[in-house]
This record gives sequence, structure tokens and C-alpha cells, in this order.
Amino acid sequence: MSSVFAPIDAQKSTSTMELRVRFCETDLMGIVHHGSYLVYFEAGRVEWLRRRGVTYADWANRGVHLPVVEAHVGYKAPSRFDDLLVVETTLSELRSVSMKFSYAIRRSGTLIAEGYTRLGCIDAQHKLLRIPDHMRDVLLASEQT
Repeated sequence: MSSVFAPIDAQKSTSTMELRVRFCETDLMGIVHHGSYLVYFEAGRVEWLRRRGVTYADWANRGVHLPVVEAHVGYKAPSRFDDLLVVETTLSELRSVSMKFSYAIRRSGTLIAEGYTRLGCIDAQHKLLRIPDHMRDVLLASEQT
């Protein structure tokens, strides 16, 4: 059940968004706390879905949930309070019961962090669920204009 589910069109699979570093996301050295990058990844993922016309809540209301089951962050350069960051989110893998999003976070073109999250697809009883066709269609779609 973990085989690749569908080929991904690279031109359709990437979205970007901007966010500004808040003071509460920094540590005592004035640098963005390492854990904040997972929050930025989530913001990118939520926006990625929104640009395809759906929210997590839409799917949860249908009894389908997407918990993060794996995460990785590689830190390349520091960012600080009030930096304007660009979060690039790409659906990089789609399998029958999971998906992988890859991320690159940049400040003025400089790579700050990169990584990925894998999300499993489960039902309301937390049992593995094959990604439904209606979700697969959204995941393989382009951004809506």
C-alpha cells in the first residue's frame, strides 16, 4: 500500500508564500528558534492547499486526517526578527496512504532552511486510509487563479 500513487507534475506542485519573522519565534540570541521552521513548513503547506481550493478542515469534516509522521529540517543560515522569508512548498511524493512535502525557506534569495514532512492519511479512528480520489485530484492540481 505504500507504492507511489501518481506522477507529480513539477510545474503544478510548487507554491510560495511570504511570512515575516515574529519576535516570539526568536531565541535569546535573537535568531529564529529551530522549532519555528516546522511552524513555517506548516504555514506553507496550509497555504499550498488553500491555493488549490481546500483546507485541512474541509477534509477533516469528511473524516480524513493528515498527521505529520516524519519531519526533517536542515539549517543553512540564521534568520532574525522582522526578516521577510519566502517559504516554497512542493508536493514531492504522493503514495497510496501518504504524501511528502518539501520546503525551501529563503531570505532575499539566500537559502535559510530546507526540509520535508511526510503526512499519513488516516480516518477518524486513526486507521490508515487510502488517499481518496477527491483528495488525489486536489493534490495533483495547479493553483487556482
